[in-house]
Amino acid sequence: MSSVRTALVIGGGVAGPVTALALARAGITATVFEAHPTAADGVGAMLSLAPNGRNALGVVGADEAVAKVGQPVPGVVMADATGRRLADFHGFPGLPPTLAMARADLFHALADHTVAQGVEIQYGKRLVGAVQGPDGVTATFADGTTASADVLVGADGIRSTVRTLIDPDAPGPVYGGVLSFGGIAPGDDVEAEPGTMYFAFGRAFLGYWALPDGRIVWFGSLPSEEPLTSAQVRAVPAAEWLERLRALYAGHVPGQTLLARTAPEDLMAVGPMEAMPDVPTWHRGRMVLVGDAAHAPSSSSGQGASLSAESAVELARCLRDLPTPEEAFAAYERLRRPRVSMIAGDAAAKNKAKAGKAGDRPAMPAPEQMFAPVHHHRIDWDARVTA
Repeated sequence: MSSVRTALVIGGGVAGPVTALALARAGITATVFEAHPTAADGVGAMLSLAPNGRNALGVVGADEAVAKVGQPVPGVVMADATGRRLADFHGFPGLPPTLAMARADLFHALADHTVAQGVEIQYGKRLVGAVQGPDGVTATFADGTTASADVLVGADGIRSTVRTLIDPDAPGPVYGGVLSFGGIAPGDDVEAEPGTMYFAFGRAFLGYWALPDGRIVWFGSLPSEEPLTSAQVRAVPAAEWLERLRALYAGHVPGQTLLARTAPEDLMAVGPMEAMPDVPTWHRGRMVLVGDAAHAPSSSSGQGASLSAESAVELARCLRDLPTPEEAFAAYERLRRPRVSMIAGDAAAKNKAKAGKAGDRPAMPAPEQMFAPVHHHRIDWDARVTA
């Protein structure tokens, strides 16, 4: 039986609330501490939640709440920049559809569900330090307050403070060579079947799907040798970015049309595409990393949120079944590292295509082969974890 009864969860994005919910199901009382003042502070980019991520949310009872804010997009069409279809995929029978949604909507849905389940979330709590002892760990926050528990879980994202507390020499995020943008445009004369996500590769990559009202949400990449920060990207007027994007997507089907129809106020300047390199140390003593803090693949994977939810559930299983934090954390890392490394590697290959370095036709397997080992992944909550 586990000796862990309480946990501090640092970060209120995806991994934090799901970790707290999973720990509660495992009989461990967790409190979430979020640095920002609300559940979705900052820009509202779009993301997707794949069937494997929805399975993990289902384990903690959150899938239904999230499904209410998402748009089902089970289909995928891959094409080149001339509009020629390369592959079609219509989802796997028996699996729920991928959901597309605004990041802010996902954060709010998870936070609201977490609180409704009796888990406390404290906002405005930016972690600045932590001290471990033989029986627990005490966190210190920027406002001078402290909190103590048996373990501390770092779910604080790609620029994790907990990661540097565990290992001062830990790597940080790596720039992927492109700046990410998105937007919304009228969908007249653009082929976009309802419930289908489109990926058009070529000199420039573009992804898009149709909203229920007929408008098109698109997301694209602007190759850039200079790794601007998100703040620097957002400081440039949207009209200037649109001018550069329209030049890049000239002749692209349907990028040229969508960019021409996107108004500056409908442009989402997301920022640099970043990913975490291999993080050598996921845990030390009573502190452990989960989600993007440990394994953030680039957004090309379409798996960031889903992998975070998976890892949160697996961490809770390990803490439930193994007697000490050290044994639980080691088992958790053995369960997760091979899978997240595989998906991160695939995403890195896609980044080359987005940066225009892989030719017009993406060098990738058929969608069924590409998605099968990812989407079919299931977590058996009732299975016992052994050391």
